[in-house]
Amino acid sequence: MLYVGIDLGTSAVKMLLMQTNGKIEKIVSREYPLIFPHSGWSEQKPEDWWDAVQSGLVELLDGCDKSQVAGISFGGQMHGLVILDAEDNVIRPAILWNDGRTTKETDYLNEVIGKDKLSRYTANIAFAGFTAPKILWVKNNEPENFAKIAKIMLPKDYIAYMLSGTFCTDVSDASGMLLFDVEHKCWSKEMMEICDVKESQLAQIFESYEVVGNLKPELATKFGLSDQVKIIAGAGDNAAAAVGTGTVGDGRCNISLGTSGTIFISSEKFGVDKFNALHSFAHADGHYHLMGCMLSAASCNKWWMEEIINTKDFAGEQKGIEKLGENEVFFLPYLMGERSPINDPLARSCFLGMSMNTTRTDMTQAILEGVAFAIRDSLEVARSLGIKIERSKICGGGAKSPLWKKMIANILNIKIDVIESEEGPGYGGAILAAVGCGEYASVEEAAEKLVKVVDTVEPEAELVEKYEKQYRKFKKIYPALKEVFHYND
Repeated sequence: MLYVGIDLGTSAVKMLLMQTNGKIEKIVSREYPLIFPHSGWSEQKPEDWWDAVQSGLVELLDGCDKSQVAGISFGGQMHGLVILDAEDNVIRPAILWNDGRTTKETDYLNEVIGKDKLSRYTANIAFAGFTAPKILWVKNNEPENFAKIAKIMLPKDYIAYMLSGTFCTDVSDASGMLLFDVEHKCWSKEMMEICDVKESQLAQIFESYEVVGNLKPELATKFGLSDQVKIIAGAGDNAAAAVGTGTVGDGRCNISLGTSGTIFISSEKFGVDKFNALHSFAHADGHYHLMGCMLSAASCNKWWMEEIINTKDFAGEQKGIEKLGENEVFFLPYLMGERSPINDPLARSCFLGMSMNTTRTDMTQAILEGVAFAIRDSLEVARSLGIKIERSKICGGGAKSPLWKKMIANILNIKIDVIESEEGPGYGGAILAAVGCGEYASVEEAAEKLVKVVDTVEPEAELVEKYEKQYRKFKKIYPALKEVFHYND
């Protein structure tokens, strides 16, 4: 049989077709625009996502035996606010995960409602990118739109709704809304009251591998598929990427270098970081996970390459980087503010340590190292909780760089396992589709059989020591500049 994984990303949707044995037959990608109405704001039109998915599916399925397509599932950008009216019209552009407009609403939730209550209700505190502060922002700033809301959705769930007609979400994606009781896997009545939201406006909750419905008959005809094709709930992009890299079960780790950057630690038991610097979410395997998320990871490198030095030769720019652990230039990777572990939407990026001897290569190196240092910040929180991480899988666009993987292995001082497929969320979505269709008994069984490690990057003692000194310097930069970032607040 064949299974479709749809990765609804921030810059593009990537769709793949997977055989039962895990082999990827075909990959199709469709880009769509990002909208930045004001500094720190980030929006997209859900209609653009749907157009991209439809045209992409037509191309993806062209030439395959369509009678073999059994299921479709998802990985998708998290936290985005999609609101529909009673006629299922999109009310306004989606406010995305990396949008920083909700400072006042986030402060209200954390300081007036209180972090202790939020953590008790949802296992998390408020971050500017989460969905609940966005709902409050719409209520406070666009009351006419707030009054029209009939359905509140997350990005991938809008696509699932368009495909199946089922108003649904999954436990991993719902965990990032700050409306979800993660421990008990249900909507929080307290948070609904705080956000002035009715349960009827919120989706039905599924485990990530559960079937939510079948493909609509009219779409089955359009795509040449059976109307018995199952639509499976899917997962937030990080949980889906974890499935796609085999990061399921207890105590496993995955690092994702996509538009955002994450360190994802799976757990069979529910647990909360007492400082709430890491997110405590439900996992797509039916269990739980802790996650540190930085808002700008591979997007920092993309910004530097394409917007600043005007090149798309990413690999070429990295060829001259040789003296690892000795760079005098540092980069703070907070282009869109930052989430874990500092939770500061007003933080911004900067280069530090430049001199007349500084080269373009030094600055490129600083970008890559800065992202790795910021990922280590979250790893250090996990280590402070007694969690021992000795190795990690890696995925995302940045994982295609051998140099970046080497930096991460040595900056974090862990082994980095490279898997056969670097398709992360899309591959995880296809695996969830296979599980939902009964091809495998569990997500763990599917991951064990389908995910293959093909290489391991080992840390080098001398380089680890050099980067340890560099990291100590990096750690001092944000505290020194925080007052500057907040000067006009």
